[in-house]
Amino acid sequence: MTPEQLKGFRDRIDALDDQLIKLLVERAGVVQEVGRNKHKVGAAVFRPEREVAIIERMCTANRTLGGPLPDQSIAAIWLEIISGCRALERVMRISYLGPAGTYSEQAVRTLFGHRVDFFPCNSLDEALSLAEKGTTDCALLPIENSIEGTVGRSLDLLLNTALQISAEVSIPIHHSLLHKTGESSQVKQVAAHAQALAQCQRWLDTHLPDVPRVPVASNGHAAELASRDASVAAIAGQTAAQHYGLKALAERIEDDPSNRTRFAALGHFQPEGCGVDQTSLILSVPDKAGAMLSLIEPLARHGVSMKRFESRPARQLGTGKTGWEYFFYVDLVGHKTDPKVALALAEIQSKAGLFKLLGSYPLFEKLTAPAAPQADSQA
Repeated sequence: MTPEQLKGFRDRIDALDDQLIKLLVERAGVVQEVGRNKHKVGAAVFRPEREVAIIERMCTANRTLGGPLPDQSIAAIWLEIISGCRALERVMRISYLGPAGTYSEQAVRTLFGHRVDFFPCNSLDEALSLAEKGTTDCALLPIENSIEGTVGRSLDLLLNTALQISAEVSIPIHHSLLHKTGESSQVKQVAAHAQALAQCQRWLDTHLPDVPRVPVASNGHAAELASRDASVAAIAGQTAAQHYGLKALAERIEDDPSNRTRFAALGHFQPEGCGVDQTSLILSVPDKAGAMLSLIEPLARHGVSMKRFESRPARQLGTGKTGWEYFFYVDLVGHKTDPKVALALAEIQSKAGLFKLLGSYPLFEKLTAPAAPQADSQA
């Protein structure tokens, strides 16, 4: 390519960028007008069902036009446009498990974009408490990891909070072994959240079999420790590496390369349906034969798909009760207002000992979906 040809392409790109910025300015102006009207009636700033609908529509349009960008790129671009425009109405406040550099922080950026106020907390309990008191708009809690299963503390918090799940995002989890100087001979212990240690167990057994493993409150906390003490190596992600100035001794050390974690955003508002929805419940059943089968039978009869069904022992502290009792955590495909879902939920509620609707909410699937293989343009 000659310099003249390259200049011609750059001029075309510049002209297209000029058109894009004009359209973004126009879009932001419309959003500001909408925001003023929403403020008058006290409407919510965060409407996740609308955001998902926009992202889904843009991904579909991109494919229809034969665009070369994958869905994940289109979704990420529009999420940041939405985030910036949302902040023109009001900058949202999000609480999550800190400190800086945790996967929870990565999930906040993935779900809400970069134009939010970050509230890192010392525990999941504190993150949820801030949202319950209205100090933050949402709390983002890890719900389930594809390797280690559900996060027990999060399930316990869901049982007792009055907040509703407003949105969910699943992010890939890629662990690195991080160190202050990059000298592996200095490593005397490996620190990480207990789940991260479990997710990297095979790698650690192979490469660092005699190095003690220290569970800590979060991977961000582990990275913070490693930044101060060269005898500590931390298992954490690239966000933590950048924040604390750590060097990677090894990357992608998770035992399963498809490792992912689901995060749920909890707030005071209830989204409408958008066609990419999930409904979550907590149930208990009377102590009699066939009670559970009878409870979930309406799902099959009304054609409602169940994505997750998990039991968790009920805590009986201070109740005087003994023996084993369980709560059941259930995820269903669809929104609570969908006719089939609504009919099934009504029947289940009439039979359940406990029926708690955690929320019907959109899934931000396009933001982190693996990119489809691209066709060879030379074929």
